[in-house]
Amino acid sequence: MGKYQLDYKGQAAVTKYYEKNKPAQFDKKEQLEKIRTAYLEKKQKQTDK
Repeated sequence: MGKYQLDYKGQAAVTKYYEKNKPAQFDKKEQLEKIRTAYLEKKQKQTDK
């Protein structure tokens, strides 16, 4: 084990901290859908001119 070992209470606190502060899950499908809709809107504006 490491030099600094945590008891169960300390491990739970560390786990809770990292769960709270981790960034939101990156959703690739959602990101692609946003890009696609933005592209289609831009293309539609160009054809309307």
